[in-house]
Order: sequence, then structure tokens, then C-alpha cells
Amino acid sequence: MKSQDEKYMNIAINEAKKAFDKEEVPIGAIIVRDGKVISRAHNLRESKKNAIAHAEILAIEKACKKLDSWRLSGCEMYVTCEPCPMCAGAILNSRIKRVVFGARDEKSGAVVSKLRMFDNELCNHQVQFQEAVNEDECEQLIKDFFKGLRSKSK
Repeated sequence: MKSQDEKYMNIAINEAKKAFDKEEVPIGAIIVRDGKVISRAHNLRESKKNAIAHAEILAIEKACKKLDSWRLSGCEMYVTCEPCPMCAGAILNSRIKRVVFGARDEKSGAVVSKLRMFDNELCNHQVQFQEAVNEDECEQLIKDFFKGLRSKSK
């Protein structure tokens, strides 16, 4: 039987696949509150020609609009890849309670890989986190995407 975290991560993975199909880095994110998905998004940096169009940022914007508040207290985010510093900052500022992510980002991850923004006592809010949920599938999507890019550039 799949855990709740795996169930929600599968929804985020489906968002990542939408990004993959649009030739965007395949990262997907959803936000859950009281057991209901209130927003979902995937990377759109290339499509929107916008450096901040990361899945996490877009999901936060949608959730804030839906809840009519910048505070996402009590919400959980499921994202296929460890958030970068920009996204981790947005998660902190929006007061998201918990983040669950799939693949680590060894180059720019801001939860466990390069920085530890969520459990930094200097921040005014701490975020609970769980890593490595559906990790293999999340990693494989990213590997396949970049492998495809490299083969196109030859």
C-alpha cells in the first residue's frame, strides 16, 4: 500500500512529466491542505521566458490566490526535486508547514545538499521536510531529460 507521501508525490511527478513534454526541466510541485490538493504546477522557465517560473513558485502563487492569503500555514508541498535557494526562501516566506521532495539537487539544493535553509535557526520560520520519496522515479525523469538534451545538441 502506498503511503500518503507517495500518493501525493505521484501527482507531483505527473506535473513534472508535463514539463518534460514541454521541453522544460521536469520538476513538478503540488500544495496540499487538509488532505486536498489546492494547487499544482510545473517548471515553465523556458515557456514563460522567466527565471522565477519554477514549479514551487508557480504552485505557491496559485495556492495564495486560491486561499486569498500569502500565508500558507498548515499546507504541505510535494516537489519532485529538492528546492533551490529561491524556492526555499519562497516556501519559508509563505509559511508552508512541510515539504516532501524526491530527488536531491547536489548542485543547488537548499534543504540538505548545499544549504540547510529549512532548519536554520536564524530564519523566522522552520519547515519540516522529508526527502527521498519516490526518489528513483524523480531522478530518472531529470536524467532522461538532460540525456535527451545532450543527444539533440550533438
